[in-house]
Amino acid sequence: MSTDTFQNVPVSLAEQPQLSALQWQGLAPSYLRLVLWVDSISVLLFTGLWLAIYLQPFWPVNQTFGNILLLGGGVLSLCGVLAIGHSYLAFPHQAYALRQHDLSYRSGLFFRKCVTQPILRIQHIELKRGPFERRVGLASLQVFSAGGAMHTFAIPGLTLADAERIRQFILQHKAGLQHD
Repeated sequence: MSTDTFQNVPVSLAEQPQLSALQWQGLAPSYLRLVLWVDSISVLLFTGLWLAIYLQPFWPVNQTFGNILLLGGGVLSLCGVLAIGHSYLAFPHQAYALRQHDLSYRSGLFFRKCVTQPILRIQHIELKRGPFERRVGLASLQVFSAGGAMHTFAIPGLTLADAERIRQFILQHKAGLQHD
């Protein structure tokens, strides 16, 4: 191989597209309601279970165990309330961007994360719908890249129509790019 044909041209970072310039699409507002509903029900169930154990009349609870149970239940309930608050505050930071050659997803309240996957590197893409998501017309897209057993990232909280359109675009666009 001749070294005359090989070039490694320097790239100017100033000329590269900026992530901040992406046109981010927010998740469906019904996703926030679903997450808050599921979190709230979970906190209520755990708090109810804790109270049932603490107040049960079947066996006596000694003072030390009762105090530990009371403290543990309080901490668990507080963590649940904090999780609900985190879900509410983190929702506006979750978004996706679909461009001609890649798909990006950002998330995180305290620890921000942005994942971009070139469409040509997508091995396969799955549309997932749990029972609660089906009930409110939502779906999640799981994006798999080559070489990994787990999904590279997932975009939750998409309307079913948007998830199907994104999936179809990626499948058709990937097929078109591979045949060019």
